[in-house]
Amino acid sequence: MATKKKRTHNSQNSSWVAITAESAIDTHKDGEPAFVTLRRPTTDAASLYLFSSGDVQLYEVKAFNEDCHSWFIGQTVQRDGRLLYITPMDPLYLMLPYLVKAANEGKFQPLDQVVMDEEFPACSRLLSCTRSLSSVHHIAEEKEVGSRKFHRYSQEKTMQWLSKKVERTVTALKRSNISVGEGVKSRTYVRVKTESDTNDEDYLRYAHGLVSEYINEDLSNVLLKHLQLPEVLSPKETEPPSKKRKLSEKPVEAGEDFSKFNSADFARKPPKKMTAAQRTLAKVDKSGMKTMSAFFSPKVKAERK
Repeated sequence: MATKKKRTHNSQNSSWVAITAESAIDTHKDGEPAFVTLRRPTTDAASLYLFSSGDVQLYEVKAFNEDCHSWFIGQTVQRDGRLLYITPMDPLYLMLPYLVKAANEGKFQPLDQVVMDEEFPACSRLLSCTRSLSSVHHIAEEKEVGSRKFHRYSQEKTMQWLSKKVERTVTALKRSNISVGEGVKSRTYVRVKTESDTNDEDYLRYAHGLVSEYINEDLSNVLLKHLQLPEVLSPKETEPPSKKRKLSEKPVEAGEDFSKFNSADFARKPPKKMTAAQRTLAKVDKSGMKTMSAFFSPKVKAERK
């Protein structure tokens, strides 16, 4: 009796297809780019991020995934059909939760004693990023004693910093002619420019939703009040994008099996049941029988001798 060969599954798959800037994957004497697991500020869950060479820049890793897709790479088939997007990210977003937590002690502390995590030890590398130490004053008060600097979380400074992020996002949306609010005419994000696209509140609310992708819910609510935006009690087209995001556009969960696809993105239709007549016809021996189309095909004219 013939036995079927079992397919071996390579769980240690280290190849992906990604879209990223060259600066993210450049290597130099300070080291090589490295994927690390860090705590996502919105949910505290483990997510995948990328540090460039020398930990100069932090990058966010997100994946667009469709069901039953794969890639042809050279002469091989890559089973993981995801398309990874690796984009620059402000490291302050990931440092912020640690500063907020340390604020309960009410004292100034060195950053290397604040940004530390037993579950995610790689978080200390955030302090190596170029923007970290030079911009931490945007979210914390500073004191210098001797040659050392000490910091303490400041909600006032943080709201000003996040407000500027929202304002810049609004400017980018308008510059790109991206309509929000009444201009969004489709749930598939097909935008149509209309005369009603002058509502600044719609842009603010949309930008607030984008920024809220990187902060926890408490800070998002405080920012909403700081921007003087009323709470939305019923779903509207101006609802923050985080509420209407496609399931396939998610941060990459650290340690997940990349060969598994997001089956929730596409619902499979159950196979149709055959009728009794169709089942009977399927059992009939059709050898030697002409198809229905054969009776309607044009006749071939006989050649003259």
